[in-house]
Amino acid sequence: MTVEVGDRLWTLLEGYVSAEGVELDDVVLVGQGKGRVLRVIVDAEDGVALDRIAGLSKGLGPLLDDEDVLSDSYTLEVSSPGLERKLRRPAHYRKSVGREVKVKTSVPIDGERSHRGVLEEADETGFSVQVDGTVRRIAFSDVKSAATVFTWEKAKRKST
Repeated sequence: MTVEVGDRLWTLLEGYVSAEGVELDDVVLVGQGKGRVLRVIVDAEDGVALDRIAGLSKGLGPLLDDEDVLSDSYTLEVSSPGLERKLRRPAHYRKSVGREVKVKTSVPIDGERSHRGVLEEADETGFSVQVDGTVRRIAFSDVKSAATVFTWEKAKRKST
């Protein structure tokens, strides 16, 4: 997907989902040819229920077909970020401050390429993770992959 198509797609999708009361979290086009999947990730302050996702999918399908942003065939997949959300944009990191994360870096930071700890803060250039009592500053440009970590023990404590 070219930058121009990506920008046009983001603008189109963001306008629709925000009018429906949810936030456009991410847009990812994966695969090639007839196996392409357009993943539209949406979120809301109180989460996104399955019936809301189904409604968004029904509305987005015809909108995307009418606008013909993607010339080849694709499968539309609308979902929430899930319990262990991938962190791909600075906004994802900012929303996840205080949560446990796992990060893989392309270069060693403090001698390690794998980092698991609590996300302390995030800005436009990078973020800080507390790992075993030490805070590590990681630039976004050094990140290979990052995601939040869901643990049942913490979820149980919050519900009691």
